[in-house]
Amino acid sequence: MFWYEDEIKRLEKQRAEMNYQPATLFYGSSSIRLWAGLADDFRDFKPVNLGFGGSTLAACTWFFDRAMTGYQPERLILYAGDNDLGDGRHPEEVFIFFQEFTERVTKRFGSLPCYFISLKPSINRWPMVDQFTYTNEIIAAEIKNNHPDWRWIDIFSAMLNIDGHPNTEYYLNDGLHLSEKGYLIWKNTIQNALINR
Repeated sequence: MFWYEDEIKRLEKQRAEMNYQPATLFYGSSSIRLWAGLADDFRDFKPVNLGFGGSTLAACTWFFDRAMTGYQPERLILYAGDNDLGDGRHPEEVFIFFQEFTERVTKRFGSLPCYFISLKPSINRWPMVDQFTYTNEIIAAEIKNNHPDWRWIDIFSAMLNIDGHPNTEYYLNDGLHLSEKGYLIWKNTIQNALINR
């Protein structure tokens, strides 16, 4: 996990320099980290961007306490797991990391409204789509059956075209990271989940 150290130090520096208490923590991988318009998109929810590039759900869990130091949020939104599968981990491993993550949240914040953004159907990782859909299924079921503080946000289906494949308009040329249109889909889907909790 040492290769994330500079990114975690950046998050710690960001917190030390912050002059307000955010109400909504967006935490996770580069899909969060690169969301340039996040502060404006969720202005009414007083957000902070705690994404760090390339992070896995394993890394988000490992660095959770450091990344969360100094925050007393009203809600937490997580996107991670995509890179775990990309690195060759199995869906069941991602599931275990999710369970560990929920334990960290409860230990630190008690009962806190939390949201898990489903893994996205990226073009780059479409050959692994079965692993992605299975991971989404088992985490969604875990949330429904065992985690009343958590809500599932399905962005997977919203990012498919009429043929059931990833909509190319929602991605940059690398087929992995989101375009402005992709972030608009995320914004609308997440806002809907927050408003209708």
